[in-house]
Amino acid sequence: MTDSNRTWTGMVPADDTALAVTDTGGPGRSVLYLNGQFATQSYWRRVIAELGGGYRHITYDMRARGRSRRSADYSFEANVRDVDAVLEARGVDRPLLVGWSYGAPVALHWADRNPDRVLGMVSVDGAYPQGWTDTITPERIRGLFRRWGWLFPVLRPLRLCAKMSVEEHVRSNIELVEICGALGPVLDGVTFPVRCVVATGGNLGGGREEMERMRATLGPVLARNPNIKVSAKVAGNHGNMLRKDYRAVADAIRELADTLRSQGRPRG
Repeated sequence: MTDSNRTWTGMVPADDTALAVTDTGGPGRSVLYLNGQFATQSYWRRVIAELGGGYRHITYDMRARGRSRRSADYSFEANVRDVDAVLEARGVDRPLLVGWSYGAPVALHWADRNPDRVLGMVSVDGAYPQGWTDTITPERIRGLFRRWGWLFPVLRPLRLCAKMSVEEHVRSNIELVEICGALGPVLDGVTFPVRCVVATGGNLGGGREEMERMRATLGPVLARNPNIKVSAKVAGNHGNMLRKDYRAVADAIRELADTLRSQGRPRG
């Protein structure tokens, strides 16, 4: 781990691609941020500014997102592997993970496989154990992305979608639903502290009632596993919470860091 206080930005090799990474450096506790499915590291800027320089903030763009390069593999497993690539490249051994949306199950799976390395995790409206339902179906996902596909050339320069084809977006979403449907046992096995920030309302592609049913699947998990707690339920919806409720996300990170400090856990 470097003690430099200078922010480092660069490309980190990972399989057949390279990931755009930003590392603020410094001796503070290392926090690795994992983005929403087609979002970029810029989404975290308000959370990072709110937390300030007492932490070492590491962000990156997933494959074909933001400034990262394209790949032949956009699978969930590839994104889990990339966590290792970024941590190794930046010399971080024991991170605190923060994942929003798609980034939450990525963080959870990496932590489940590395329980001796992860310090804790903040799940930002993600990692809910809900799979296929009567309304969330592969056919619906295909229909939504095919209707939106004509907008992708406009959205890509704005970094509002990935540098992936419509079909690659579809496959990624279908895989995500399947992954979430199998998260129950993973959540039940969590032995490290997890803090959840839960949004309200609907989202692009999902109505209020549908999203709230998804969030309700966390309730039984909380009852079974005392290591997982809700830090806050915020007014913002899934898509705008990092912009409107960034203070609640920062507070959850502080709360988790305080818990780790009280336990005498190393900084990472």
